[in-house]
Amino acid sequence: MTTRLPRLLTGTAALLTVSLAAAACGSAGPTTGADAGDPTPGGTLRYGLSQAPTCSDPTQAGTNQTIYVTRQVVDSLTDQDPETGEITPWLAERWDVSADATSFTFHLREGVTFSDGTPLTADTVRANFEAIPGLGAKAGQASSFLAGLTEIAVEDPTTVRIEFGAPNAQFLQASSTSQLGIQSESTVALSAEERCAGENIGTGPFVYSDWQQDRSATLEKRTGYDWASPVASHTGEAYLDGIEFTVVPESGVRSGSVSSDQLDLISDALPQDAPQIEGAGGEIVTTSNPGVPFGIQPNVSRGVLADPDVRRALIPAIDRQELIDTVLDDDFNPATSSLASRTPGYTDLAGIATHDPDLAREILDDAGWVEGPGGIRAKDGVPLAFTVTYSAVFAGNQAILELVQQQLKEVGVDLTLGLVSTPEMTAKQTSGDYDAVYYNVTRADGDILRTLFSLKGTNLNKRTDPIPALDDALAGQLAEIDTAKRNALLATAQEQVLDAGLWIPTIELSQVIGASENTQDVTFDATARLVFYDTWLVGA
Repeated sequence: MTTRLPRLLTGTAALLTVSLAAAACGSAGPTTGADAGDPTPGGTLRYGLSQAPTCSDPTQAGTNQTIYVTRQVVDSLTDQDPETGEITPWLAERWDVSADATSFTFHLREGVTFSDGTPLTADTVRANFEAIPGLGAKAGQASSFLAGLTEIAVEDPTTVRIEFGAPNAQFLQASSTSQLGIQSESTVALSAEERCAGENIGTGPFVYSDWQQDRSATLEKRTGYDWASPVASHTGEAYLDGIEFTVVPESGVRSGSVSSDQLDLISDALPQDAPQIEGAGGEIVTTSNPGVPFGIQPNVSRGVLADPDVRRALIPAIDRQELIDTVLDDDFNPATSSLASRTPGYTDLAGIATHDPDLAREILDDAGWVEGPGGIRAKDGVPLAFTVTYSAVFAGNQAILELVQQQLKEVGVDLTLGLVSTPEMTAKQTSGDYDAVYYNVTRADGDILRTLFSLKGTNLNKRTDPIPALDDALAGQLAEIDTAKRNALLATAQEQVLDAGLWIPTIELSQVIGASENTQDVTFDATARLVFYDTWLVGA
């Protein structure tokens, strides 16, 4: 069966065939637990989330706390090795990619079933991808992965071909994400709201047994699961009998619950929480997020940030190491590019993202911004002042921006902090009603630069004038399937983003997890999200 979408392709593309054996026991990311012997099955993991999950649907999941839950119930067509960035088999045992990166053919693994007993077929994959556009903005990242989709062809029960109207090299990595995790046809037939009610059916190692919106989520082990990714360290069913996620917003309460054996794992352990957790025999396990690090994205269409010299001056005005040393700790890294250091294709631009307040002052002096009363600069009677809009999706955002505010004032810039709720942040980004926004985006692929900085992407810079070196690099990397050549284009794009002052980097986000002494082998996937398939509890 073939599903045709607008703007069909013409012609036949040459194919690059990728066929990888699905051998078990690959490499995993950072893990918890000292050597406690061989894994033993059983027990229920008790997890404390720092924020409530927004939706039980992996396709609509956006926050880390939500993905920690939803990742466990779905598998994806492919997986991504967190150490090497290599794309590996999962539900697809092999795939073919056309030389022009417009056609992706997946050959599905046989014998895979959903938790309701229905088999995985090419028709199911087609139904999943067809349903995503109907979710609208609620599935923004998943929709961006499928932008330009023109045709879904079911060639036989285990072979599905995905066609795009233009080169789309990022799609293979996208097929490894939880947002494109495969759910049953009965699930994807539901409305967007119905898909958030905890009834989602996947092929993953866990299934939903209870969902209490804004309060808790409970998962049970999937009986008979036997198609783990080769990135995992074992095969067969998960070790845990289940996982209980509860929402515990207060950091001190979360850490106290680990030390008192009320919780086994917690999100967002702060530096001050470590002594209590470690004193009870537990540990802190971390990994840094790939993608675009935390930073300020200026609206170049209005106010003082329309001046490119102002934007360029902001970069050396910020002392990123002081942000780490004062607000965070060595579990975090200063941002040294417009990509985070764990992103495939990252280029170290510490020479640009450096702390040099004298250089910042020189740039502003040369641009005609003169120091005035209170040390704040002005030009033609306009003070050098702007507001940065942000939300508290990361516990350190407020303190980080308060310190940035002080650092910018030292070079004559008056920064106002505009804290809003997450829904308000989304509304402002949509309307363009902001001087600048502060956020990060997690993705283990350099194409995230195109998503954020292309004139055809989200373009929160509100840029209208082309920057040929940047725009050509962003478009070119999407058409390049050779890794070295693609990385060279991404390197150009990263440098151009900073040169134009389109991103003012601050720090790289890290996932900092507090673990009890009995919790073993909690791992992170390539996108720094937790995976509990290999996790087990001592004495369960």
